[in-house]
Amino acid sequence: MRGFGELEAVVMDCLWNRDGETTVREVFEELKQQREIAYTTVMSTMDNLHRKDWLDRKRQGKAYLYRPRLTREEYSARLMRHALDAGGQSDLVLTHFLEQMSDEERAALRRLATTEEAG
Repeated sequence: MRGFGELEAVVMDCLWNRDGETTVREVFEELKQQREIAYTTVMSTMDNLHRKDWLDRKRQGKAYLYRPRLTREEYSARLMRHALDAGGQSDLVLTHFLEQMSDEERAALRRLATTEEAG
């Protein structure tokens, strides 16, 4: 599994920050406030993300409405799973990952693990 390219990541952030479905025009209008970008570039990027199965879309009139297939958190979890699978010895990868976590993150992880064990 590959992560997103730079523009794909920007587009996905825009979509994740929105509630519900959105059009290319809406994403374009938001992105052009931050950078010089062509409508066709946004359209091509969103079409590519759809072909890669990152976005669902449905036709509404002449336009498509797009929606992410995964939440930002689900996507991040997939990246973490891929890194764990590809990173060598998973116990060592996890150890190094835990070393990089803050005290608050480790406490949250312990709470989650305790909840999972109880459930």
